[in-house]
Amino acid sequence: MQPTVLIVEDDDGIALPLVRTLGREGYAVERVAEGLPAVERVAAGGVQLIVLDLGLPDIDGLEVCHRVREAGYEDGIIILTARGEELDKVVGLDVGADDYLPKPFALSELLARSRALLRRSARMAAARPAAVVATEPPPAAPAQHLRVDARSRRAWIDGEELALSSKEFDLLALLESERGAVLTRETLMDRVWDENWYGSTKTLDVTVGRLRQKLEASGARARVVAVRGVGFRLEDVDA
Repeated sequence: MQPTVLIVEDDDGIALPLVRTLGREGYAVERVAEGLPAVERVAAGGVQLIVLDLGLPDIDGLEVCHRVREAGYEDGIIILTARGEELDKVVGLDVGADDYLPKPFALSELLARSRALLRRSARMAAARPAAVVATEPPPAAPAQHLRVDARSRRAWIDGEELALSSKEFDLLALLESERGAVLTRETLMDRVWDENWYGSTKTLDVTVGRLRQKLEASGARARVVAVRGVGFRLEDVDA
């Protein structure tokens, strides 16, 4: 299946050449001119790369980037901007962008960077194990309320299944496999995301935050604890 690229750009003079060029590469290309429709389109699924302008008429491109990452979008984001200051670049990468191109830019350079991010997305998709359908959850162990089954990619709290996203499950399974041990941020990013991932580590913080909320809401006797300056560990909570 051909990858889908979403171009978020209000300037026709920039957007239309991008649509034509990426289309000639064999990608399915969609274009929106505002930030809020872009967030909605990404939420609908099926987008493997976002080419995102910062200067949008409704909300800033940085806000678009932040919202889609917070909602769990894991694939590539390239920011385009006429702002040349280093601060804008740092802020853009900090909210989860993978790459940054100042205007004007060469289409050949954009294509090269797009190919690299799409290859990464393909590797990540291929590495995700398929879910195994199970009709009955495994029996809960009396002394351990949280149970994680890596083969079926499912987790239960006292026999009640916990609803987790793909990355939330990967993170929980990794922490559970070394329960009580501190795993560094670098280890978690390399093993849950990709060793070649060079986006913001705030993606990890967002995922940890959601996982914490779900464990707490379920009353699980386990919690994710931050070790300042190092990483995270999964530890038992006294009954």
